[in-house]
Amino acid sequence: MAQRGIQLDSAKFCCSICLDLLKDPVTIPCGHSYCMSCIKSCWDEEEHKEIPSCPQCRQTFTPRPVLGKNTMLAEIVEEIKKMGLQAAPPDLCYAGPGDVACDVCTGRKLKALKSCLVCLASYCEQHLQHHYDAPPLKKHKLVEPTVQLQENICSRHDEVMKIFCRTDQKCICYVCSMDEHKGHHTVLAAAERTERQNELGLSRQKIQQRIQDTEKDVKVLQQEVEAINRSADKAVEDSEEIFTELIRLIDKRRSDVKQQIRSQQKEEASRAEELQEKLKQEIAELRRKDAELEQLSHTEDHIHFLHNYPSLSRLSESTHSPSNNIRPLSYFEDVTAAVSELREKLQDLLSEEWSKISLTVTGVDVLLSQPEPKTRAEFLQYSCQITLDPNTAHTRLLLSEGNRKVTEMGNHQLYPRHPDRFTGRFQVLSRESLTGRCYWEVEWSGSYVSIAVAYKDISRRGLFGSSDKSWTLDCLYNQFRHNNITTTTSVRVSSRVGVYLDHTAGILCFYNVSETMTLLHRVQTTFTQPLHAGILVYWSGDSAEFCRLK
Repeated sequence: MAQRGIQLDSAKFCCSICLDLLKDPVTIPCGHSYCMSCIKSCWDEEEHKEIPSCPQCRQTFTPRPVLGKNTMLAEIVEEIKKMGLQAAPPDLCYAGPGDVACDVCTGRKLKALKSCLVCLASYCEQHLQHHYDAPPLKKHKLVEPTVQLQENICSRHDEVMKIFCRTDQKCICYVCSMDEHKGHHTVLAAAERTERQNELGLSRQKIQQRIQDTEKDVKVLQQEVEAINRSADKAVEDSEEIFTELIRLIDKRRSDVKQQIRSQQKEEASRAEELQEKLKQEIAELRRKDAELEQLSHTEDHIHFLHNYPSLSRLSESTHSPSNNIRPLSYFEDVTAAVSELREKLQDLLSEEWSKISLTVTGVDVLLSQPEPKTRAEFLQYSCQITLDPNTAHTRLLLSEGNRKVTEMGNHQLYPRHPDRFTGRFQVLSRESLTGRCYWEVEWSGSYVSIAVAYKDISRRGLFGSSDKSWTLDCLYNQFRHNNITTTTSVRVSSRVGVYLDHTAGILCFYNVSETMTLLHRVQTTFTQPLHAGILVYWSGDSAEFCRLK
């Protein structure tokens, strides 16, 4: 006991910050003592910089006190060290912030070693000893220290809650069971715990199974990411090689054309120069003969004239065609025109093929796809503004409202000829191509209106839904049609139809628009090209408009 007392006395000379014997002890104005380095570090922290305070009693000091070594405390600490005593052993560790304190200790409390569910109190090692020695206390339930013991006390009757009310699903005390919970289905808390413990086991099994399943998904997705990265790197490498080869091929063709033009230029220029030289010689010969004839014309000797004129007047055959038969060297302009035509064809081909390439790139999808929207608010997250392409509109159709509305007029409009224009049916396609996730709404009126999606290269003489290049909802007959196969919708089509497209997932849905969105028809397929929204209006006065969505 003497040793114990010395230990307790030595504990009084411990710093409450580092819990060790004081080193260079200082005493602050409130009377509490600390290691000089500990209190300086504490006051240097951000929260104490403005107004320093005592870590124990929280008294504040203004200005910050000047710290001086407490020589008397320092001498006492040195004496304690000479006696071989250090800081308090583990059983004398004091409770700090976040620790559970002993409920029996007075003054400065020690950390609790156990909590008793019967006594509803926590005990340090010294005060816990009675639970190990006294037979009545040995039966008490000891648990790890907890600050939640008061949860076991009824707030109304200040009694321990040992009963569970299954009717109200809450823990109650005995008085509660005889009062407001009288007649309820009640059991002992221990019995309810046993039953819930069994449920807990099953819940843990489900959780562990989900963890295993999710870990498998994570592993699969990790493999997917690695595969995507490898595939993308390979695609970039291969694409670079292919485009480099295309550029090399075009460059070679450019060089070939240049070389061929220069070769032909040299050959034609040489022929022209050769002909030019012959013509010059012929001109010289003709001028010589003309001079001789002129000289002969001035002679007075008739016999000489008659004797020489026949030979001088004879002209040799010309070595070239008349001037009006020499055509200008204009065929090189035709080469420029031919190259320009090639450029336009390549541009058209690249534009068309680029859509397919882009669609193929965006078609790459991860393993776990996003769920389809259910409410109109969720659909509106994917809303897109659609306008109609005048170059595709049949001549009986009139576009208005910024090319969002189409009306069948009953007579032909003055549209210019265009290869994209529908000629067989009163149909029109959107200007925008649709990929990814898209949602739009169509308000229609009249007798016979169809709402469709189609590939751009659909036949301009065919009907929406009559081939494998278009999908259409017939609002008059409440039918869906694709590739000439007709399916009747489950409900009547309303005057406002929502269309949802997930191009990547191959999903196309038609809905009657409301807050709950009534499904009319759903398609699951594989789209191979970008899609365009389409409208068919059959009778004069029929109209349909793509709605503005916010």
